[in-house]
Amino acid sequence: MIPVIDRIRTGQYLKILMRQKGVTPRDIQEYLSLTCVQTVYRWTDGINLPSLDNLYALSRFFGVTMDDMVTGNGEAAERGADVCRLKRLTKYYKNWKKMTAA
Repeated sequence: MIPVIDRIRTGQYLKILMRQKGVTPRDIQEYLSLTCVQTVYRWTDGINLPSLDNLYALSRFFGVTMDDMVTGNGEAAERGADVCRLKRLTKYYKNWKKMTAA
């Protein structure tokens, strides 16, 4: 099977990376010197893909490989989702411990 870039998964992974790093679409727009923030929304919605130059810049910014961002195999996105779940559970657990300690 020939590897295919999956726009939807690429956009989902970009959303995960942005959430993990606390970055907004406007931050990405400014970082890449884009004229319109809508471009970033089109990427995260899976409508368009970033250009090769922008993918490279984003991969360096987020500290991931370009292959992780665009292959569409889902492994990188699953790892990112697992990290987000773990952070939410940790926060919930800490809040629960505070409430039950009183």
